[in-house]
Amino acid sequence: KSLREQGMIPSVVFGEGDPILTQSAYNETEKVLLSAGYHSPVDLDIAGKKQLALVKTVHVNPVKRTIENIEFQAISADEVVEATAPIEIIDFEQSDANKAHLTILQVMEEIDVKAKPADLPEAIIVDASGLKTVEDGLVVADIKLPKGVELADKELDPEQPIANVYDPAQEAAEREAEAEADKAAEE
Repeated sequence: KSLREQGMIPSVVFGEGDPILTQSAYNETEKVLLSAGYHSPVDLDIAGKKQLALVKTVHVNPVKRTIENIEFQAISADEVVEATAPIEIIDFEQSDANKAHLTILQVMEEIDVKAKPADLPEAIIVDASGLKTVEDGLVVADIKLPKGVELADKELDPEQPIANVYDPAQEAAEREAEAEADKAAEE
């Protein structure tokens, strides 16, 4: 707690040997996290030595919304590492489904990938411009991975949904019909 009162963030770096306890200035660390994101490698300076690391966990105070501490995983620039990347759906606005006033609901927000640190993507981009009807959706097989990146889970079902298309007007009508049926059953 006294470190945080001095404007410092305590952290721990896990790697090959014993965990290393570190600390860093709050404002600088927050800027690095915001610019690098939680999925990109960061360079740490530990006792004058550079160490490449991934952010594993950021503990945030639920009331103050301030960073309490950070856990890093030490990595090597030439080793393949596993990381979680957010899934970003793009170009739904250009799809026939959007033009038909349908809505897309993303059901998978992130996915685990493997790559060398320099190849780790900030996000996995999935193109939704080809969606047309409520029968359509996006699945894991629709992911086009960047060069040097692969899915970490080889057993992941290629047909697992990432996003579904639905008709909000039809959904509302169905809920209304169910409510009327329930009301009629009560009478």
